[in-house]
Amino acid sequence: MTATIQKRLSDSAGARWAAMFIVAFTMMMGYYLTDVMSPLEDMLETPVTQGGFGMGWTSQEYGFFSGSYGFINVYLLMLFFGGLILDKMGVRFTGVLACGLMVVGAFVKFYAIQFVSPEPTTYVNIPFLGLSSAMVKNQVLLAALGFSLFGVGCEICGITVTKVIAKWFTGHGMALAMGIQVAMARLGTAAALGLSPVLAHSANRIAAPILLGTVCLCIGLLAYLVYCVMDRKLDRSMAAERAEVQDGGGEEEGFRFGDLKAIFTSTGFWLITLLCLLFYSGVFPFLKFAAKLMIVKYGVDPVFAGNFPAVVPFGTILLTPLFGTVYDRIGKGATLMLIGSLMLTLVHVLFALPVMSNAAFAIVLMVLLGIAFSLVPSAMWPSVPKIIPMKQLGSAYAIIFYIQNIGLSMVPILIGNVLQRNTTLVDGEKVVDFTQAMWIFAAFGCAAVLLALSLRLIDGRKHYGLEQANAKK
Repeated sequence: MTATIQKRLSDSAGARWAAMFIVAFTMMMGYYLTDVMSPLEDMLETPVTQGGFGMGWTSQEYGFFSGSYGFINVYLLMLFFGGLILDKMGVRFTGVLACGLMVVGAFVKFYAIQFVSPEPTTYVNIPFLGLSSAMVKNQVLLAALGFSLFGVGCEICGITVTKVIAKWFTGHGMALAMGIQVAMARLGTAAALGLSPVLAHSANRIAAPILLGTVCLCIGLLAYLVYCVMDRKLDRSMAAERAEVQDGGGEEEGFRFGDLKAIFTSTGFWLITLLCLLFYSGVFPFLKFAAKLMIVKYGVDPVFAGNFPAVVPFGTILLTPLFGTVYDRIGKGATLMLIGSLMLTLVHVLFALPVMSNAAFAIVLMVLLGIAFSLVPSAMWPSVPKIIPMKQLGSAYAIIFYIQNIGLSMVPILIGNVLQRNTTLVDGEKVVDFTQAMWIFAAFGCAAVLLALSLRLIDGRKHYGLEQANAKK
């Protein structure tokens, strides 16, 4: 009976893929705005006295702004509550709420960069945010507030979209679907890294790419509203299925807060969570500083420096669905995560070493990082439903994203302060040494390798099925 009912909608390949592409488009718009300012660091830190559109930010202020993405999620537990809202209220309500928060945050950030003067400052003493007795620009503080609000919406949207795909694709090539969704998100990141400096220079306004991202987010919100219509139809068919199951003497239980115990006591869940924290701490914060690294160490023109880190997400566009297909048909999920973590470590070690400081070598390392960035997510996200039941999946993803946000918040602050300490004046110009920062990123990679090894071993004992194929034969 169940199979007959599900074929009315969720077993339709056309409906499944339409739903996936709609929500993935919304997420792609969010990821564009997430990294839209990453390649603008050099411009933001240009002194106002030099003319142009420099804002005179310091490395510490830029690190604070970059880390602000996760402040509300981490310190006010909003992402954790977002997971509970998702499991209790469903993907329609939660997704629209998340998109709305992204749009509001984007407008606040745009207003701060476009209309607030970089001259006025405020005394701030918040050591755990990386600001100890510091005079911080009001512009930075308001932009950080907007980025924090945006971060709440973007992360809740992320767990919602992930649950949407699990809802539609369980037993139907879920890893491939998640891989394509991740690839589209990386396309948004790549567009931000590659196009932002060009748009800023063309419009002679540093806020121009932010405005474009805000408009794109509004389109993404409209797209999600279209998905809500499809989701309502799916829920009707699933309700009919549950009614038949109940008539047959069984009933599926809904989410209960007591079910969180099953998440918190799962060894495999925590290994994946910590692996996510360390792996992403070695990638996303690095991308926020990578354009500056290309300028300082590899002599790349500031206008085109964003194209180098853009290689990383561009590489994932094809490779993440490819590796997702491998996981669906062959398995070896834990092995894919291990290989990706090893590659991440190798790349950061080579960036830290004083060898081959030329642009060609930097491109090669970025390509390798892109492969690693494809391997781990393509296996990690589809592995969670093998460990955690569907009714608890929203909360599980929320906890993973919450822990991940600790890294996304704290690591940029740490790296910004490290770079500030490693900045010297040579002939009146600032010279930044990235060596110490890159060794920190390499350490995250080493820890991720150990966790991936542990996950592979525990899978053999707990029989999660991480090394088994996802698609039903």
